[in-house]
Amino acid sequence: METAGTETLIWTGSYTADRNGNGEGIGAITLDTDGKLTWLGLAVPANSPSFLAIHPTLPVLYAVAEEGKMVRAYRRTGTAELEPMGEPWLAGEAACHVAADPQGRFVVVTCWGDGQVILYELDHDGAITSRTSAEAAVDPHQTGPTDEPRPSRAHSSLMLPDGRVMTTDLGHDLARVWGYEPGRGLLPDHHVILPKGSGPRHMVRHPSGTVFIDTEYSIEVAALRAEPQGVYELTAVVPASVNKAFDGDSAAEIAMSTDGRFVYVGVRGSNRICVLKVGAQGTDVTPLADVPSGGDWPRHHLVHNGWLLVAHEGSNDVLSFRLDPETGLPDGPLGRIETGSPSVLVPAA
Repeated sequence: METAGTETLIWTGSYTADRNGNGEGIGAITLDTDGKLTWLGLAVPANSPSFLAIHPTLPVLYAVAEEGKMVRAYRRTGTAELEPMGEPWLAGEAACHVAADPQGRFVVVTCWGDGQVILYELDHDGAITSRTSAEAAVDPHQTGPTDEPRPSRAHSSLMLPDGRVMTTDLGHDLARVWGYEPGRGLLPDHHVILPKGSGPRHMVRHPSGTVFIDTEYSIEVAALRAEPQGVYELTAVVPASVNKAFDGDSAAEIAMSTDGRFVYVGVRGSNRICVLKVGAQGTDVTPLADVPSGGDWPRHHLVHNGWLLVAHEGSNDVLSFRLDPETGLPDGPLGRIETGSPSVLVPAA
């Protein structure tokens, strides 16, 4: 993570006027060791850059344009300034997530609107050079001709340490695992079926190898464990909250404490951060507590250096909470800044 003295630089995505949001593009904030947040300003104008990813070794950032159905690379030009790098590349309907390969070979964009999973290969400068759409999902829960068709809703991707990629399909209740082949993109490896109507959204990987997925519709956390041969299996599905889900609730981001002992799930609607304790073997989680998020519609949150930062799309602010190293519980908010419709928080690398 990049620091300037005692401060950490963090990029912010946003929803802009094309999505009825109040943002103007990609912004920059700093977090200091006391939890104070400072708004540095607009790094670059962009239309609804709702999710961001950082190149692993280069000063390059990737952003989806959710309404514009595009993905674009940006080059860092100053402490908190970015400039477009090349032309935007076509994505799919409601491109809502982008993730970068740890080796810098490609980025993956997932599209909520039409279910597309798209791989973009990169050159040595981090520029996008090609686009390959992966095989479409098939709904495993549609077992007969009378079943109501459900749309595919690809929502996020996770880079696995063995070079494979895992993606979620919120509409078909799937986690899909892919292999990467240069020039051909993502090739199907296997998939894991989650309960019908659960809506797997975002993922985080525990050091034990277990992947935890929060479910947008059922407000739960699913645990996927990799067997020795590399095939993932669903081993548990538990409520994210110690309380019930309320009408209008939907889960958003999932994040993990640095030591892997706690998992945090944001819930929009009732505006909570659900804290779950990870079991000793790292294979399961148990709901521990619910904490008010401090604002409206917590779309994304970030755990960094003992702090929890929460981006509220509805109340146009980012808040900081201190995380208790023993209990894992957030304390605060201790810092707050106003920024238009924030949608994601990504530390600069």
